[in-house]
Amino acid sequence: MAGICCGVVGEGEAAAAATSRPSRRRSLDLLPGFKYLADVALPLPETSRKRTRLDLCAAPRDGEDEFTSGSSKKVKESKGNNDDVVLKPKQSTVSSSSTEGNFEAEECPKFGVTSVCGRRRDMEDSVSVRPSFSERENFHYFGVFDGHGCSHVATMCKERLHEIVKEEVDFAPENLSWRTTMKQGFARMDDEVQRWTSQSNDTTITCRCELQTPHCDAVGSTAVVAVVTPEKIIVSNCGDSRAVLCRKGVAIPLSDDHKPDRPDELIRVQAAGGRVIYWDGPRVLGVLAMSRAIGDNYLKPYVISEPEVTVTDRTDEDECLILASDGLWDVVSNDTACGVVRMCLKAQKQLSPPGSPYEDVAADGSDRACSDASILLTKLALARHSSDNVSVVVVDLRRDQRKSSNSNINE
Repeated sequence: MAGICCGVVGEGEAAAAATSRPSRRRSLDLLPGFKYLADVALPLPETSRKRTRLDLCAAPRDGEDEFTSGSSKKVKESKGNNDDVVLKPKQSTVSSSSTEGNFEAEECPKFGVTSVCGRRRDMEDSVSVRPSFSERENFHYFGVFDGHGCSHVATMCKERLHEIVKEEVDFAPENLSWRTTMKQGFARMDDEVQRWTSQSNDTTITCRCELQTPHCDAVGSTAVVAVVTPEKIIVSNCGDSRAVLCRKGVAIPLSDDHKPDRPDELIRVQAAGGRVIYWDGPRVLGVLAMSRAIGDNYLKPYVISEPEVTVTDRTDEDECLILASDGLWDVVSNDTACGVVRMCLKAQKQLSPPGSPYEDVAADGSDRACSDASILLTKLALARHSSDNVSVVVVDLRRDQRKSSNSNINE
């Protein structure tokens, strides 16, 4: 369950943690008793009994952590247009020349995922990664869901939301509106959750709350979803999970947390007849520490499932995209998270110089760099005493690295 923000260590200390020497690495090691599963890009031998690769498509059991790394594959170019307002943050440096519609066919972005139970008794986070999930082949889906009350709503979002969004995208006109498409997808997901919670025994999902009561109205989940295309990054957020883009070293938030004391959210809740009560932090009716979520039928209409959608043009200066639950963001700032990922990507890039016989190996290791980054961010959150489940997805948005490296050398 998403809680109220914990204290965040200063940026000076953050930089020191991100660049610690080997002698200080033990400070980031996981404390005894925490469940943690990790993997790397290279597959394990079939005879290995130490650990197994977990499927992001499968439903996790309560208390179970999950991790996977993404591989890449060739996809064709798709030129998608939309009539939504494109997010162009002022603090970012954007190339003056337009690149939209001129991108060459590219691989699916490489990624790394880490999801741990942390200090919670139960694991209520879920993660979904679906490369080329749509018939528009080079549309790639990434989602992080932070459940509260129980895990089943987050699990349902993991298993169903990408299918709903696929239907909305595939049946939309060629000149689709991303804002309308994503809002309709989230509304359909919320309707499915309401129908499920109204049933008593006719269900295929078993969880502890279903065993306690047949009507699970007091269960919900945040949802932050990113659809990455060759031209755009579409982020839909409902709750206090977050998406952050790193562009030329600058951390650019692509979502705004739905906290009950956010001025516009506070006004909306009060206009609907609800109240925000400060009980261990601001909470809707003194219960829920977020003002938007999928599920939570007992708090409607104060808590809504409508996402805020941003559409951002991709540029050659984009480095990475980070999606994470508030278990990370409660204790790690946007700038620190981007710094950690950039450090890992830079370290991977320096393994093999351009033109070396191991150049292809270094390029294929990009998802290992993303995995290392997601692991390090998770360890950092736990070292800073995050009290929640921690789930992190890191997506490598860099384009042709070998070409850019060669051009830098020639300069």
